[in-house]
Amino acid sequence: MSTLTAELKEKAKKTPQRGMMDNVMEQFENAATQINLHPNIKKILSITNNEIIVNFPVKMDNGDVEIFTGYRVQHNNALGPYKGGLRYHPTVDIDAARALAMWMTWKTSLAGLPYGGGKGGIKIDPSKYSKTELERITRRFTFALADNIGPEHDIPAPDVNTNSQTMAWMADTYMSTRPPAERTANQHVVTGKPAGSGGLEGRDRATGYGVYLSIKFWAEKNNESLKGKKYIVQGFGNVGYWAAHFLEKDGAILVAVQDAFGSIQNQEGINVEDLFNYMQINDGSIADFPKANAVDKDTFFALECDICIPAALGNQITKENAPSIKAKLIAEGANGPTNVEGEKILIESGVTIIPDILCNSGGVVGSYFEWLQNRNGELWQLDEVMAKLDKKLKESFDKVYDYATVEGVDMRTAAFSIAIKRIEKAYIERGIFP
Repeated sequence: MSTLTAELKEKAKKTPQRGMMDNVMEQFENAATQINLHPNIKKILSITNNEIIVNFPVKMDNGDVEIFTGYRVQHNNALGPYKGGLRYHPTVDIDAARALAMWMTWKTSLAGLPYGGGKGGIKIDPSKYSKTELERITRRFTFALADNIGPEHDIPAPDVNTNSQTMAWMADTYMSTRPPAERTANQHVVTGKPAGSGGLEGRDRATGYGVYLSIKFWAEKNNESLKGKKYIVQGFGNVGYWAAHFLEKDGAILVAVQDAFGSIQNQEGINVEDLFNYMQINDGSIADFPKANAVDKDTFFALECDICIPAALGNQITKENAPSIKAKLIAEGANGPTNVEGEKILIESGVTIIPDILCNSGGVVGSYFEWLQNRNGELWQLDEVMAKLDKKLKESFDKVYDYATVEGVDMRTAAFSIAIKRIEKAYIERGIFP
């Protein structure tokens, strides 16, 4: 172990864990310094445009009324309407929404999309509510947000614990509040809808496919094959499953998985479809999967592997567990899974991190395609969507990889620098009103 790693580990013991907003602000500061961002534009991008908190009542199945708190933070819309997911999770609060909204601004800018960044959700554990209750909660939340969302203003999408069904309820509720002649023209108020209700073929796999493509592009740049590469996945929901699905097709071997219910490993390999099918009959949990052994959750990231895919929540890779990570590549399927202190340790150890705003951007690119499809009254086929995703994500990856190589910086700083420069250019060209 190098002296620097020893110093970082010692410092880590004395430094309290920071929140997601602290992480995104330090990442922003690093990139702002790298590109010598104009101080006035730095002031604008350091704050959020709007922060909406709504408290709303919902009648439960037993007749009782519960009050829920929902959030929507709109960070910046210099490049276009706010865009970003809504999550249903006990950790949802204003600080998390601010950080996630800011990451969305950089993500949409990096991808070259005509969007800004927004994020939000409801502070709730959805497993404690019935489907009918979740429908009423979703519809009431949509109604409470009112004109704070809209197809040309702020376009929500699925995130943690929300899905195409959630988006269908949101779209229907929002469209029902419009005059009859305008209802179908508002179908693109949300993206990630079911294919039969204005959704995009392939949107379900877009984020996970993007994670897979980022790993594939990295391997190609380094003249490596994915065949035989061992990988671990934290979070086996939509993103983790699809990333694993495509990696397996390229010959990579899934050796460990962690979700909210347990951690499992099998160094001989875990069949992705077998695990997925097992989850369908095990209440969505990987726990007790018969073809793998249980492992302690605190040692998950220390397992032997070549590639690690954190695809669950933020702040998972930290100063505490980063020194024990064996993977040489981390592909961030989740938003903000690696905090700043953890990242410093990993970079010093020679680990490559494909940052979230690049690695998981397939979802928002897919959302953009869906938005365009609805807006233009078109229907796109699956093979067409996948080819467009491939092309768009390859462009983004090459830009970030080349910038990092030329400037001698890590990929996150490169991605942030490219994203922020595009927004800076928009402000310089347009000026500040009035």
